[in-house]
Amino acid sequence: MPDPKRINIQNRRARHEYFVEDTIEAGLVLYGTEVKSIRNGNANLRDSYAVIRNGEVFVQSFHISPYEQGNIFNRDPMREKKLLLNKAEIRKLQAQVTREGYTLIPLSVYFKGNRAKLALGVCKGKKLYDKRQSMKQQDDQRAMERAARDHQRDHN
Repeated sequence: MPDPKRINIQNRRARHEYFVEDTIEAGLVLYGTEVKSIRNGNANLRDSYAVIRNGEVFVQSFHISPYEQGNIFNRDPMREKKLLLNKAEIRKLQAQVTREGYTLIPLSVYFKGNRAKLALGVCKGKKLYDKRQSMKQQDDQRAMERAARDHQRDHN
């Protein structure tokens, strides 16, 4: 997984809305001003998803804000972005997505060296009771950490 300090954009809502079955790292085809905007953290993965079309993978609804100093070189913020994957990876994703209820959701965008990478998750949607259960587990985990921290502070 990428170094947490290098993650520029994260789709926090994805892990709440979906069970992430598998993740894959893909390169992004971007233009210069888009890369600068992502480095500044001016992008949004919230409602984005990926589609496989003609043996290629594209990300839809991935909003990259126009770069302030970009003037004429800025691109449409909502244009579809192509992902760079080899044929075997695309075939594997295609096989996973054809199962009922599975979809491709971008989880995060980060830099590996100078290259922008996207963590793509093969996800299955959660039902309402699954979301409640996840929230309860998070609350319980926080309460246990808080109790351990307070207990440790009392004994020191």
